[in-house]
Amino acid sequence: MSPAVVSGIVFACVFGGALLGMSLRPLLPERHATADSKDVVKLGMGLIATMAALVLGLLIASAKGSYDTQRAELTQMSTDIVLLDSVLARYGPEAHQARALIRRGVVSALDRIWPADSSRPLDPIAAQGEVVFEAIQALAPQSEAQRTLQTQALNIALGIARTRWLLFEQSGSSIPLPFLVVLVFWLTILFASFNLFAPRNATIIATMVVCSLSVAGALFLILELDRPFQGLIRIPSAPLRNALAHLDQ
Repeated sequence: MSPAVVSGIVFACVFGGALLGMSLRPLLPERHATADSKDVVKLGMGLIATMAALVLGLLIASAKGSYDTQRAELTQMSTDIVLLDSVLARYGPEAHQARALIRRGVVSALDRIWPADSSRPLDPIAAQGEVVFEAIQALAPQSEAQRTLQTQALNIALGIARTRWLLFEQSGSSIPLPFLVVLVFWLTILFASFNLFAPRNATIIATMVVCSLSVAGALFLILELDRPFQGLIRIPSAPLRNALAHLDQ
């Protein structure tokens, strides 16, 4: 389910809670609208508001941490690709095929992770890393220097493969669904309590609309951060494109 759909559902739930509170207000007996009753409701809602704020902060930290981690891993992989190409260039012309495979793999990765057609399924792991590793392993060093360069190239290629698999393992959502459901439930109760003792007028309704949109927008941004290779807040392709520009130099 896309973040836009989820945020729309959140807006409907939260604003629906506000409307529910407005609807219940005329039905509330006078003895339930005393100052003591209002104080108890305020205390209870203050507790829920605190828990909701904590969960919301946890979701933001989780989504932002996942986004930053994957962005750093992509930058590291791009750096290792340039370094691998440089090591193979020093090896000699025998490594030309391996270097060509590296360039082809980078172009393929760019097309898969940042496709021109955004409706295409993402495949950030499908690349020619194994083929490159086999090409490096197939090299026949003629000197100690070439043997050392081959070992270095194999180690760098292993590091790139490890990073790609890390990106694959982290491609799932980092936001637990129960956290999101409970948070929306708490926010719905909060908005219902806001209007339980408030008068029904245009100012109150407009305020609830703005607040509901703000909450839905916050969750939309969280869910967008949780999909770093899709949506509006995607990881930029600049590191990998810069690496491609430096290959064969």
